[in-house]
Amino acid sequence: MNSTNRDYLPENYEEIVARFRKVIPPILKPEDLSGRKSSAGHRQLNTGLAKYQGDFGKTEKLHLLRRCLFGVRQADLQALDNLSLTQVMDLLLTESSEPAPPVNNYSVLAEQEDPDVAFGDTWIHAPHAGDLEGGRIVSLKGWVIRNMHHQATRLEEKMVLFWHNLLPVKIWDVFYGKLGYQYYQMLRRNAFGNYRTFIRDLTLDPAMLLFLNGTYNEKEAPDENYGRELQELFCIGKGPDAQFTEGDVQAAARVLTGWKIKWQDFESNGPLGIRFADWAHDTSDKAFSAFYGGKVIKGRSGQAGAQELDELLNMLFDTEECAKYICRRLYQFFVYPEIDESVEANIIVPLAQQFREGNYEIKPVVRTLLESEHFYDHANRGAMIKSPAEYTVGLWRTLEVEGADTSDLSLDYQQYASMLWTMGNQGMEMGDPPSVSGWPAYYQVPSYDKYWITTDTITNRALISDSLVHWGFWVAEGHQYPADLIKFLQQLDHPEDPNAMLRDSGDLLLGISLSDATLVHLKTILLSGQQTDDYWTTAWYEMVENPEDTAYRMVVENRLKPTFQHLLQLGEAQLM
Repeated sequence: MNSTNRDYLPENYEEIVARFRKVIPPILKPEDLSGRKSSAGHRQLNTGLAKYQGDFGKTEKLHLLRRCLFGVRQADLQALDNLSLTQVMDLLLTESSEPAPPVNNYSVLAEQEDPDVAFGDTWIHAPHAGDLEGGRIVSLKGWVIRNMHHQATRLEEKMVLFWHNLLPVKIWDVFYGKLGYQYYQMLRRNAFGNYRTFIRDLTLDPAMLLFLNGTYNEKEAPDENYGRELQELFCIGKGPDAQFTEGDVQAAARVLTGWKIKWQDFESNGPLGIRFADWAHDTSDKAFSAFYGGKVIKGRSGQAGAQELDELLNMLFDTEECAKYICRRLYQFFVYPEIDESVEANIIVPLAQQFREGNYEIKPVVRTLLESEHFYDHANRGAMIKSPAEYTVGLWRTLEVEGADTSDLSLDYQQYASMLWTMGNQGMEMGDPPSVSGWPAYYQVPSYDKYWITTDTITNRALISDSLVHWGFWVAEGHQYPADLIKFLQQLDHPEDPNAMLRDSGDLLLGISLSDATLVHLKTILLSGQQTDDYWTTAWYEMVENPEDTAYRMVVENRLKPTFQHLLQLGEAQLM
């Protein structure tokens, strides 16, 4: 976004962003933690899109849940008890009720009252607030993370992240919280809907019009930003069969001239709208290349010029490459980052055919992919590295960290801001991917998801797990929230049995089941070198029988903490 498009921003914009991006310092810095990577190894897959007919037990359900949720709670697994694959998919694809909107939880910390929004009231329709937009943006990003943290056993929040990465807006660049909220609501509204409708809504979304300069795209000076990304990133991609030309980019830009943000809404209560300014529209004919069949979109004058947008979208969606591209991105996000010739032929091509024949309805395609025998192939299990969101929010969900009392709005703000910056330190600040291409881990050859793991980010991940286990996630002075490991174990079937307890804990927290050798190692820590399982079983039952006696509880906690510290530093803890 160039400087000429930031005239509406306050002069101290960079200072405001820096203030609200202040990194909360980690509470421990183990200099000796080394980075670890895991690899799925050589892959030989002969499976296709036929519906999976094999065993659908705990192992298969955990694999599905790891890919569909941010962390797996015991309650998520129990919600699938006695359900078939079809019934589980019905559950996961059920849309949740709309979350309550974000509120003013920032003004106390900013030491400046919001003149338009009382503390505790929502700001989603308020006029632009100048400096306080920084607080609203962090409030919005915290709201996004809160929705992940408190998700039901549903796929919806994962789909919102998928679409945000594929169709991104950089919220800090837009610097208008209300527009950011409208953009996220647009993602949520279309997450399981029709992709053609989705792209139309994206094209006319005020945040996108601002982010990729669409609102400044006029016949006198066509701006190619959105016309290029519409083809290169949102619909066609950059694969070997994506043969659109620079002339197609220029023609698309001319089709899109005239769409404007209603700036009169800028300082009003209510959503920010858009309009078609026919005086700014290029009324000449727009000719496209042979890739689009030599299509010519006839120029129209007056308000009829707005109709050219739908003709452009129909042209894009009439290509076979559009469906293939979106199916490839779904595959890379939910199944495995790399697509070889076999996967292209056996998965992508037939899935894209279903997508096109189904008029680009999203939900049936997602269902086919996640129900396929290919998805459950052993080579695809535990084969992906967790993103910072999947790792950080996943730990909170799986360990059921209670966190701050949500009635304390300022503390709630600080909690999710702390999670936001913590994820940012791992390479993923929610709401602000590094570019319009999204996060490199989802598209960049050849590393893909290995981008998430560096000597710096793996240390930051270890800081999170160590702090949750030992003394708590730092939110604010005097407010640290540890995982209650005893409460976590009490939900398991046999917490008194060290073998069952460690295997069940590993199933929930790791991407691959514990090996026998690792189980022996962890049990040695848990038993403090004792040889018999009774050491743990006796300690557990004594604690259960004497719930008010802190001495018995401390014996159990003192054994659990180093054990879980080691468990969460395994390479398998980074996988899903």
